[in-house]
Amino acid sequence: MSQLRWDPLTQNWVIITSSQGRRPGDFILEREQVSMKSCPFCYGQEERTTDELFAVRPDGSQPNSSGWQVRVIPNKYPVLGIEGNLDKRGVGIYDVMNGIGAHEIVVENPDHQRTLAELAPDEIRNVLKAYRARLLDLRRDSRFQTVMVFKNHGLEAGAAIPHSHSQIIALPVLPPRQTAELKTCREYFDRKERCLLCDLLRQELDMKSGVVRDDGNFVVFAPFASRYPFELRITPRRHLHDFALQSDQELLQLAEILKNTLQRLSAVLRDPPYNLVLQTAPPMHERLGRPALWNSLPYDYHWYLEIIPRLTKTAGFERGTGFTMNPTAPEEAAGFLRDADLAAAI
Repeated sequence: MSQLRWDPLTQNWVIITSSQGRRPGDFILEREQVSMKSCPFCYGQEERTTDELFAVRPDGSQPNSSGWQVRVIPNKYPVLGIEGNLDKRGVGIYDVMNGIGAHEIVVENPDHQRTLAELAPDEIRNVLKAYRARLLDLRRDSRFQTVMVFKNHGLEAGAAIPHSHSQIIALPVLPPRQTAELKTCREYFDRKERCLLCDLLRQELDMKSGVVRDDGNFVVFAPFASRYPFELRITPRRHLHDFALQSDQELLQLAEILKNTLQRLSAVLRDPPYNLVLQTAPPMHERLGRPALWNSLPYDYHWYLEIIPRLTKTAGFERGTGFTMNPTAPEEAAGFLRDADLAAAI
């Protein structure tokens, strides 16, 4: 029988349509491939991109040349522009502001063929270091209310260029989902003087059925009210609101469990397209007339990574109601991933 499950974090109902009983083999699809004669993210093509903002260069090579391991560059075709003022204004009942923000590309390694799952933990840590460095830098700009870090893997997940890369977008507003999540966490802390995400993590550990891996530092689990099949969260056991405060050692631990998780997904679902999103605290800038906005974040918020394989499509019911339908119960998905043969990872 199907179940409706409530997610206290996203404040949404999810329908687990377990009667369909969809197993990993039901989701395997022929992936679309993008052929490129020349990739701007490869070695020797640095002059085809914008000037780098950050790079990991163990050999001490010069900026905008070969020799890098990770490279961060402004997007050549940004969705938001870095220059200018917000100029917030009303147009009748509507609100308008200029499209001010930042849009950056994190090229994760020089090899056109290697995916994030195929990198060594030290190499993945370098990618995470790039995230941390850019978060710290972009937050200094008081125009930005949030900085989103995300990765699209595969054309079906939105990656137009196959060379493994992530994106960072700074926004002058908080997106609705983040606003609702932050308010929910603050209200929960006001009532119980505990972090909601810490409590959710304890609940998942107590139930055990949704846990894929627990290395003592980070926990990988399929949330009880997973919106999508094989949706996963990677959450630090240590309460910390801000990803950018992670130490180098903690980033290495995260890199190891992230690699393991991506390998499990690859083994079970044959390298599925996916979105990876970093959910972390927004900048704590003071706002005119709202001096206390988000000042409780160190106590009531808890950062995490979410991985969403793109295995199903949104249809009319979901768009009309805001509900999501998941044809694989999260505890079943977690079981498949726990039993994954990592030697079969693509």
